[in-house]
Amino acid sequence: MDLLERESCFADLAKWLDSATQQAGCVVLLSGEAGIGKTVLLREFAKRQNQARVLWGACDALFTPRPLAPLHDVALQTEGALLAAFNSPANPSVVFASALAELGRERTLLVFEDMHWADEATLDLLTFLGRRMDRTRTLLVASYRDDEVGERHPLRLVIGGLPRVATFRMSLAPLSEASVAWLARQAGRPSKDLHSITGGNPLFVTEVLAAAVDTVPATVRDAVLARAARLSTVARALAELICIIPGRTESWLLEHGAKSDEAAIEGCLSIGLLRHDDGSIGFRHELVRRALEDTLAPRRRQQLHARVLETLETRPDIPAARLAHHADGARNGTQVLRYAPLAAAQAAAVGAHREAAAHYQAALRYADALPANERAQLLERLSYECYLTSDNERALDAQRAALDIWRAQGERLKEGNALRSLSRLNWFVGNTAQADKYSDDAIAALESLPSSPELALAYVSRADLAMEAHQAETTIESAQRAIALAELWGNKEVLCDALASLGTMRLIIGDTQGWVDLNRLLQLALAQGLQKQVASAYANLAAMAVSRRQYEQASGYLQAGLAYCEDHDLEFLAPYILAYRARMRFEQGDWNAASEDVEAVLRHPRTAVITRIPALRTLAHLRVRRGDPDTSGPIQEARALAGPEPVLQRAGMLALVCAEAAWLAGDREGTIREVLSVYEVARQTRDPRMNGELAAWLFRTGALRLQPGDISEPYSLEIAGDWQAAADAWRMLGCPYEHASLLSMYGREDDQRQALAIFEQLGAAPAARALRRQMRERGIRRIPRGVRTSTRRNGFGLTRREAEILSLLSEGLRTSLIATRLCVSPKTVEHHVSAILAKLGVSSRAEAVALTRNHAERP
Repeated sequence: MDLLERESCFADLAKWLDSATQQAGCVVLLSGEAGIGKTVLLREFAKRQNQARVLWGACDALFTPRPLAPLHDVALQTEGALLAAFNSPANPSVVFASALAELGRERTLLVFEDMHWADEATLDLLTFLGRRMDRTRTLLVASYRDDEVGERHPLRLVIGGLPRVATFRMSLAPLSEASVAWLARQAGRPSKDLHSITGGNPLFVTEVLAAAVDTVPATVRDAVLARAARLSTVARALAELICIIPGRTESWLLEHGAKSDEAAIEGCLSIGLLRHDDGSIGFRHELVRRALEDTLAPRRRQQLHARVLETLETRPDIPAARLAHHADGARNGTQVLRYAPLAAAQAAAVGAHREAAAHYQAALRYADALPANERAQLLERLSYECYLTSDNERALDAQRAALDIWRAQGERLKEGNALRSLSRLNWFVGNTAQADKYSDDAIAALESLPSSPELALAYVSRADLAMEAHQAETTIESAQRAIALAELWGNKEVLCDALASLGTMRLIIGDTQGWVDLNRLLQLALAQGLQKQVASAYANLAAMAVSRRQYEQASGYLQAGLAYCEDHDLEFLAPYILAYRARMRFEQGDWNAASEDVEAVLRHPRTAVITRIPALRTLAHLRVRRGDPDTSGPIQEARALAGPEPVLQRAGMLALVCAEAAWLAGDREGTIREVLSVYEVARQTRDPRMNGELAAWLFRTGALRLQPGDISEPYSLEIAGDWQAAADAWRMLGCPYEHASLLSMYGREDDQRQALAIFEQLGAAPAARALRRQMRERGIRRIPRGVRTSTRRNGFGLTRREAEILSLLSEGLRTSLIATRLCVSPKTVEHHVSAILAKLGVSSRAEAVALTRNHAERP
């Protein structure tokens, strides 16, 4: 079939390839619905160009995808160092670095097909390469079905984080009615209703025209089956074998798996299968393969899978995931239990944790006949992989099932460790009481046995729980016990984790010895090459520096931590560090930068609950202070994530945001209500910052009955009545909003005018409105209306994302098209539009576009 209406696509691809090979590499994201012609376009483009080698890899449509399947395909083509690295037990960073080095060798067109099926490790690879393409002379084209990539699909989140300057997008449109009619005439077929039924989908059009039936089939499946009906018995048997094998069927597999001849192969080619240069055969499109596979009777499908499995098992180096796929299709429980755990371990080793969990689930479907201890081990591995993918409920179910087995077996050590795991999982979902109970039970079980690394881990878990509840004595005691055991056993990882809890708790209560603990953790982890612990050390150091408002120190830790995570591909920890950078920027008054950091955290595919909650808190605080729409949304989500029994740390920080929102709304009773219940709990603990902030709000509302003792400045100064010293302290710390707030609450006219200028500069519209109202009530005249410095500096004070969306609105794009262009959800676009309208002070999109055009036309 001629490739109609695709010449502009060829031109763009040629332009980008020329730029990539002559200047710096880049990424192209090729999207379109199934059957729209993405693969055909890329294969034709690869044939047309002659300036670069072509490397081609595809993601699998297996029940559970192979980890790094596209890179494996590429490694087989390049051989050499990349293939050696892929086949070695090296960690993913070594494999990724080898792939980057291979792409740096020569000019390359690299295609990753069907990325909507990508496993986690392949998504990590796309992130890794996408950020470094400018170091190569490679054009990386990643194709995917945009109708299968929803708002929470991992691929959407990954491509949204690719460098914008080196990422281009191409979306293939359906064929026009005129092109469909021309194709029908070429085939000697009538075109009536053809476009309306097929929607201009090239695959559907092709299948309909090839079906040679009197009426137009209603679906692709009907068209495919109409063509298959013409096959001979031998050709039909061959097509059925091929249809249960995703991707390509190798020539040796055809020879051993089916009784076929050249006539049968030609028959298959006549219904849309393709023969590749290496002799393998595959369906031209996955939709066609699945249409034929869906017609197979269950018994027939099992027989075919069994035949393929038998042949694959005779070959070396067949990936375990492929063997597990066909073993499951054959309902061969023995072989599933042989291959699925191996495939899971291989997937986990390269970071494909969702795929690892799926393999363990497949194995457990056949595990009833296994010995109890082996079944419990599978359950615990499933639980851990589910925990890593934030599937906490499934992780809990699997770990509880494992606990029951260990108890029944009388395995006291295993039971204690399972109880510890259940404690941590319950903490993640906000079940604090359950977490505490499981922790106590774990320690009781493990203390009844000789000392062990498991007991040290239980003490660390107890320290973490107590730290979140701000129970300083329990935290410090548990951490010190864990340190003693870890040093006894020489377990550096447990030692690092215990030092993290100890140092963080000491700093929370104001003990600067905590810096010594955390720096010891950092140096130990660096010396031992413990990457996760190194990143954790930077995260804790940064978090404590931000919490103590030591911003210069925090900036150094944040920068070092983010760089370390990027250099070592620790994507799961980077969002936590970024969330604290957002908090620091928010407190320093750099609200646009804070907003962009928060958006990056919430969009990141590896953002865990414990990171999402503080990011949502900062987002809510930003909206409260700027007067943005939907201040309650992030708070409601954060409270839902915190669970029914939130720990003090989470409850306190959310209460403070709600108290400020009530204060700005003039709701004194609401401020008291939000703070009082949390304060009654917090005052029983040692946290000078949180207790001071809560007490300050009660003091401002006149509800503070007793002056607290152990609270930090500037709160203690304000409550003691020295508001000028408190305001100066806020200014010296670099917190302009807090400085202005005290000037506005307690100051004279000149103080309030200074506060108003600061609020205007920040874009703190609610505080500025409240202060103007207060000044008018005091009889102050000539209150400046003010023009925001942020508006003069940054157009209208918009964030980079908001400015981008406003630009697309000016082009006349609708919400759905903007969402597709930016790889975000329509709901996210709508929120940004609401924020834009609020900042511009207009009520419609048309007004916003008109205002910005008028602003741009001014001299």
